[in-house]
Amino acid sequence: MLTKKQKNLLLFINKKLRSSGVSPSYEEMKESLNLKSKSGIHRLISALEERGFIKRLAHKARALEVIKLPETASANDIFNNFSPSVIKGGLDDETTISDDEVPVLGKIAAGTSIEAIQNEVSRIPLPTNLEKNGDYFGLKVQGDSMIEAGINEGDTVIIRRTDTADNGKIVVALIDEHEAMLKRIRKKGKVIALESANKNYETKIFGPDRVKVQGVLVSLYRNF
Repeated sequence: MLTKKQKNLLLFINKKLRSSGVSPSYEEMKESLNLKSKSGIHRLISALEERGFIKRLAHKARALEVIKLPETASANDIFNNFSPSVIKGGLDDETTISDDEVPVLGKIAAGTSIEAIQNEVSRIPLPTNLEKNGDYFGLKVQGDSMIEAGINEGDTVIIRRTDTADNGKIVVALIDEHEAMLKRIRKKGKVIALESANKNYETKIFGPDRVKVQGVLVSLYRNF
C-alpha cells in the first residue's frame, strides 16, 4: 500500500508524462507536494521504484517511466485535474472533536519512520483518566521498536498535542517535515536523540532543525 504522498507523487508524474511526454523535475515534484526539500522527493521516488510503480531510465537525466498505478486511483485522479492533498505538518489544527472522543489520524511508526499522520480515519472514546478539555489525537502503532515501553504493534496511542517535551518523554516526532515516528526523546546541547525501547533498534541522532515535536504520549488502547 502506498502512502498518500507516494500516491500523489505517482499520479503527478503520470499526469506530467501524459501531457508533455517529459518527467517533471524534482523542483516541480517538490512544489506539487508542498515539501521544503528535494531530499523527501528522492526518498519517495526510491520507495515507488522499490514497489515497482516506476522505473528510472538509464542514461537519461530525470527520466522516469510509470509502470503501474495504484488500484485505488480513480479515472479522475489519473487523467483529469489532479490536485494533491497536502498533509499540514502531520496535524490539522482545524480538527474539532467532542469532549469525550479522540480522533485517530492514521498510523505511526514505532520502528522505521513512515509518512504516517494522515486525516481522521476513526474516533475512539477519551480515556477516563484524561481531562476532557485537553487537545488529543490517536495513532495506530506499526512496528515493535517501543515494546519494552509497553507499546505493541496494533496499539492505539493517545497523544496530547504540544510542541515541547521533557527529556525522556515518548513523543511523536516529525522529521524533515514529513516523516513521523514514535520515540523517546533526549536532548543534549544542539543534538536530539530519538530512542527506541527495543535493543534491536539503534538510536537516531538529528540536528535540532530537523525534528519537531508534535505531541507527547499520555495513554494507549489495546485490542485483545
